[in-house]
Amino acid sequence: MIPFSSSTTNRKGWQQQLVEGLRSAVELLDYLGLTTFLDSHMEEAAARFPLRVTRYYANLMERGDFDDPLLRQVLPSPRELETADGFTRDPTGDLTARAGPGMLRKYRGRALVIASGGCAINCRYCFRRHYPYQENRASPGAWEPLLSGLAGDDTVSEIILSGGDPLMLSNSRLETLVGELGRIGHLKRLRIHSRLPVVLPDRVDHGLVEILDETRLKCTLVLHVNHPRELTPELGRALEPLAAAGIILLNQSVLLRKVNDAPGIQVDLCEKLFDYNILPYYLHQLDKVEGAAHFLVADARAREIHGIMRQRLPGYLLPRLVREEPGADSKQPL
Repeated sequence: MIPFSSSTTNRKGWQQQLVEGLRSAVELLDYLGLTTFLDSHMEEAAARFPLRVTRYYANLMERGDFDDPLLRQVLPSPRELETADGFTRDPTGDLTARAGPGMLRKYRGRALVIASGGCAINCRYCFRRHYPYQENRASPGAWEPLLSGLAGDDTVSEIILSGGDPLMLSNSRLETLVGELGRIGHLKRLRIHSRLPVVLPDRVDHGLVEILDETRLKCTLVLHVNHPRELTPELGRALEPLAAAGIILLNQSVLLRKVNDAPGIQVDLCEKLFDYNILPYYLHQLDKVEGAAHFLVADARAREIHGIMRQRLPGYLLPRLVREEPGADSKQPL
């Protein structure tokens, strides 16, 4: 059993903190002292993809700074209403990769489970911002067909829990799902992709650590950290028991214009990730999802940034620069 220590004893539970999150541009900008920047088109953009942000994450933003890189990731922009060539509602081919209720099959040996349709924050560049979760997620009441399909396919050795954010599931539901997956003999690895610990570290509670510690599956948690300021002492303390339990911690970030598209920011991020026992894994070029064109960094600039990172970082701290191409059998290097 891995000992669990937390500095959040006097805080509200993580689910209550979700309930008390910010839900409108008016609310968020008022919270940051930025109401003079309010634009009616922000609400129009939010009507297409709602604003959602935890107060914890909002507290990491610089009050009075409309250009704050963390704010840019979550604040609806009038530019989301613009159309752009090559930007679609399904940029990674998820809808054509469906292999049953809540399951996607893209890569050999792996199956991706849409375990939840919800997130703690809505990132404006999210490649699944238009995804029809209601018809295409593995809801707890409908896990049986998914599990039966996996049990009957011994070519699958790794399960990826995605969403939405799979850690939006309660511990009891997550324990049930992980337990059922662990009973499928040919499965070897469990990978969880989540931004929730980054925007709400209290989600990493004793119950979650215990679930991942006790399964026979080899567990990896892939975090989504885009900026060095998202790495906080609270997050570091939350991740310590996971690292102690032998959970592999990786990070994949997205290259975003006016957020992290500078070599210095990327180098600082990779160095700081390692301080938190997290290895940089992927640096993604933006998935061309409708409404996010203003975040796009040109390929030439992306390669330039990555080249400078290669000069400044040891090889084990250099993430792979990739993009996802619909129908490809792996992530494609730039």
